[in-house]
Amino acid sequence: LGGAALAPFPPHGARSIAAAPPAMAAQDAPPALDGEAAYDYDLVVIGGGSGGLACSKEAAKLGKKVACLDFVKPTPIGTQWGLGGTCVNVGCIPKKLMHQAALLGESFSDARAFGWGLPPAINFDWARLVQGVQDHIGSLNWGYRVALRDGKVTYVNAMGRFVDAHTLECTTRAGQVSRMTAQRFVIAVGGRPRYLGVPGDKELCITSDDIFSLPHAPGKTLCVGASYISLETAGFLAGLGFPVSVMPRSILLRGFDQEVAEHIGLYMERHGVTFIRPAVPTRFDRTADGKVAVSFKRMETGAEGREEFDTVIIAVGRDAQTEDLNLPAAGVDVNPLNGKIIAPDEQTSAPHIYAIGDVLDTRQELTPVAIKAGQLLAQRLYAGGTQRMDYNLVPTTVFTPLEYGCIGMAEELAIATYGPDNIEVYHSYFKPLEWQVNHEEANGVSHREDNVCYAKLVCNKLDSDRVLGLHVVGPNAGEITQGYAVAMRMGACKADFDATVGIHPTMSEEFTLLRVTRRSGQSPYKTGC
Repeated sequence: LGGAALAPFPPHGARSIAAAPPAMAAQDAPPALDGEAAYDYDLVVIGGGSGGLACSKEAAKLGKKVACLDFVKPTPIGTQWGLGGTCVNVGCIPKKLMHQAALLGESFSDARAFGWGLPPAINFDWARLVQGVQDHIGSLNWGYRVALRDGKVTYVNAMGRFVDAHTLECTTRAGQVSRMTAQRFVIAVGGRPRYLGVPGDKELCITSDDIFSLPHAPGKTLCVGASYISLETAGFLAGLGFPVSVMPRSILLRGFDQEVAEHIGLYMERHGVTFIRPAVPTRFDRTADGKVAVSFKRMETGAEGREEFDTVIIAVGRDAQTEDLNLPAAGVDVNPLNGKIIAPDEQTSAPHIYAIGDVLDTRQELTPVAIKAGQLLAQRLYAGGTQRMDYNLVPTTVFTPLEYGCIGMAEELAIATYGPDNIEVYHSYFKPLEWQVNHEEANGVSHREDNVCYAKLVCNKLDSDRVLGLHVVGPNAGEITQGYAVAMRMGACKADFDATVGIHPTMSEEFTLLRVTRRSGQSPYKTGC
C-alpha cells in the first residue's frame, strides 16, 4: 500500500548524493551450509506477496528447488483473499482503481466546462465498482498461481511455523499438518492493519483489508488515523460522494514533508472532508438502528465527543506478521518494540534465514522495494551476484485527491541533517493548464482552485546545490516522480534541472523553471503560464 516511515529510512529515503549500492565483499558472501544434508528444498519462501513471489521465481529460474508458502488469516469480519499479498489484494491495486474512480467523478465538472453535455446528477454504483475491482484482482491471483507453476515453484497454501532452524511445520486451513525442510529460508510475510485496542474496535470497525470488497456502500464513514492509508481512503470515498471524516491523533503523514502533508489536509478539508483533530476514539458501540457510535477524546482539551457513522475504518499503522512464525526456534532476532526482523542486507541473525519486504525493521513498506530486494537476494545467493538492495532515494506517491510524489529528504529532515543555513529550498505553487477552463464552485470553493499544485526542490548548498529532496503535489504525481528518481540517483544538482528544457505545457516542466527560494521571501505563487 505505499510506504511507512521508520527512522533512519523514511519512505522518501535520506541521502544527499546517489551512489550505486555497495558490492558484496568476499567476507559478506552467503554462508556455506552443509551440502550433504538432505533437505526437501533448496529454498522455502514464507509469504506469497510481491517480494516473496519475486524471490521464489528468481531462485527457481536459477535452477533451485523452491517452495512458496502463503496463508491469509481472515479479518475479524471474515474477509480473505488469494495469492499475491497485500498490494494486489487489499493495497496498491484496488486503492489505485478506486482512486481512479473518484478522479473520474471529479472530472465530470471539467467535462461540462469543456463543452460536454452531461446531466447535473450522475449516479454512482458502489457494487459495480467493487465487482470490477474484485474481478481484476481475481485474474491477478490466477496469474500468480500460473506463474509459480510455470516457474516450477511449489505453491503451498498453509501457515508456516519454525520447528527448528531448518524445519517448518505447515498447517492448512483444514487443519492438516505436515513438515518441510530447507537449506535456506526467506521470510516475506508482510504486515496487517493494527487495531486500537479499545472496546468495539474489532467487532464494529473494518480496515483496509475489508473496504475494497465491502458488499454494501460504506455511507457516512470515519477514517481513524493520519497515515497515507487513512488519507487515501478518505480521499477516494469523498470523491465517490460519501460523507467522510478523518480522525488523526496528531500530525498528518508522519515521516513525509510536513508542509506538503498540511497542504494536502487543508485541500481535502476545503473539498468536503471533515477533520476531527487531534482526537482519539475511546470506544465503539452499535446503535439501535445499526450505526456505529464513536466515542472520542480531543487531545488538546480532553473534551469528550460522540458521533455516529455507517462505517468506521481503522488506519493507524500496520504490524509485522511474525508472532506465529516461532522465530526463536530458528534463532531469528526481532525488534521487541515492533516485532520486525532485524536483517541488514536482508540476512537475519540466523545466517541461512533472510527477510524481505514490510517485515524488515527500518525499511520502506513499499511493493517495488520488496520485489527488487527479493530478486537481488536470489541472485546473490544462487548466481554469484554482488548487488545489494539500495534503500536510499526510493520514490513513492501518496494517492490522495491531490496526489503527492516524493524522492529523498523532507525539508525538515534536510534542515535537521545539514543545518538551516546550508539548505536552499526552491518552490512554486501553480495551476495546471487543464484546470484553467473550469470555474465551477461548490460551497464557495472552486472545484479547480488556483495555485494548489506544488513543486519543491530541497538542495544542499554545501554540495553544488545537489538535490536532496523532490516533492510534487498535483495530478499524475506518481508519473512525474518516477522519471526524476533516475536523475536523483545519478546525483542531480539544481543546475541540472535549470539546464533541462521543459515540455510545455506540462506540470513536470515546473521543475525546470523553479527560481523562487524560501529564504528570498518572494511569493512562490505563480501567475500566467
